[in-house]
Amino acid sequence: MPTTDDEIREKYLERAIRDLNTLTQELQGCALCPRGNLMPVLGSGHPQADIFLLKHAPTASEIEEGVAFYGRSGTALMKSLKRLQIDPLAVYGTLCVKCPVPDTTLADPGCVARIAQELAIVQPKIVVVMGEDALAILNELQVPLARPVEATPGVIQKLTPSVDALYVPDIDGALDEETAKRAFWSAFKMLGTWYADLPPY
Repeated sequence: MPTTDDEIREKYLERAIRDLNTLTQELQGCALCPRGNLMPVLGSGHPQADIFLLKHAPTASEIEEGVAFYGRSGTALMKSLKRLQIDPLAVYGTLCVKCPVPDTTLADPGCVARIAQELAIVQPKIVVVMGEDALAILNELQVPLARPVEATPGVIQKLTPSVDALYVPDIDGALDEETAKRAFWSAFKMLGTWYADLPPY
């Protein structure tokens, strides 16, 4: 049996890695969504991240690589995290709609609901939910003890007694227009304040 805090943390990490690998296999073998020969777009980041980034659906670059937040949104987020002095290793990012379907309404509800499973594995301290579509899905999930998150940008809210939530505009819609970019940054920078206030381990 593990006796030290480090050994216990190591065991939790091993379990999270194992559970995420199992989820990946389930997603890759899932036939619920009409994605044809294309593979699902998987979450990426630390298996026990403090920060859980949640976006609605994949972009073309994410579909091509099969990884969430690959491409412009990922690059913009890495710059933002650096600016806010947030360790990228403290972050995990994923999508509500993981399958590259031509219309997101074709995604199977049971498949989309796997977000709850992903949250349970990662066990973050905060969920950063990007855009109203992702927010609607998060609020419909059967997360134990969850309360609805409001579409109020830049305000730290409670998702569950142990998990905070931060609503920000959809990053994919914020990259090409200056006003939208400023609105995203204005809301997202609250994450830096939240992260700085985290107690040390």
